[in-house]
Amino acid sequence: MAGEQLEMPGMPRRLFPATPSKLATFSDCPRRYRYAYVDRPTPAKGPAWAHNSVGAAVHAALRSWWELPLPKRTPAAARQLLYGVWSAAGFRDAAQSERWRARAAGWLTDYVTGLDPTDEPVGTERHVAATTERLALSGRVDRIDQRGDELVVVDYKTGRSVSTDDEARGSAALAAYVLGVRRTLRRPCSRVELHHLPSGTVAAFEHTDRSLANHVRRAEDVAADIAAATAAVDAGEDPDVAFPPAPGRQCGWCDFRPSCAVGQAATPPRETWSFLAEEEVVRTPPA
Repeated sequence: MAGEQLEMPGMPRRLFPATPSKLATFSDCPRRYRYAYVDRPTPAKGPAWAHNSVGAAVHAALRSWWELPLPKRTPAAARQLLYGVWSAAGFRDAAQSERWRARAAGWLTDYVTGLDPTDEPVGTERHVAATTERLALSGRVDRIDQRGDELVVVDYKTGRSVSTDDEARGSAALAAYVLGVRRTLRRPCSRVELHHLPSGTVAAFEHTDRSLANHVRRAEDVAADIAAATAAVDAGEDPDVAFPPAPGRQCGWCDFRPSCAVGQAATPPRETWSFLAEEEVVRTPPA
């Protein structure tokens, strides 16, 4: 990271390599960004989170489901794929893990039942990239669909909150994926969708050149702040000053809480299963 933004006179500006996660981390807390991307060795992290285990298993199962031969793309296969990648990390005990495995399997089988297995995606877990005046953006898209003459970015969600159209509109990650799909695949792409498996709902937004430009401007502003903080450290400034903490409720679930005294003082720690929904989300009946 050090020296990443140095420029030589007369040379083109070096683009800042950015992913949506990288930019979001700095926006949430510069100290957390430093721990994740600057300090080496990386400071100690806390334990795994159960909701992340759920999300990782569902994403992996869906990716593998689309990789199956067409005759094997069945709901039963999706369930078996989930069982094969399930991790109990972060759950209170084995019983809680088993209950959530069954719950996630229900979401997954309901979801793939509504899919057309012959409607081959353009990509699953596809890496895409694009450049702006200041950024070299990259990211990995859960799924890219072909809808008529255009491509659609699909992002799977497994959290306890139902996704909304406003969330789709405001997602910096989805906007970056649109730019990446356009640049990497050289095809029109404007629509982004959040597929919330627990509720069976889809939130969507159609990006315009203006909405994408707004996202790019905000991303470039964040990248400029990162570059300034990095340059300050390179010039001898105390890293704790250049990358200050942003204490708040989020400190209770920060991965780097064990390494951050400010975060430990800000709020009590959360249980690693505390972001699991207490009750099953009521599914929306099909139209």
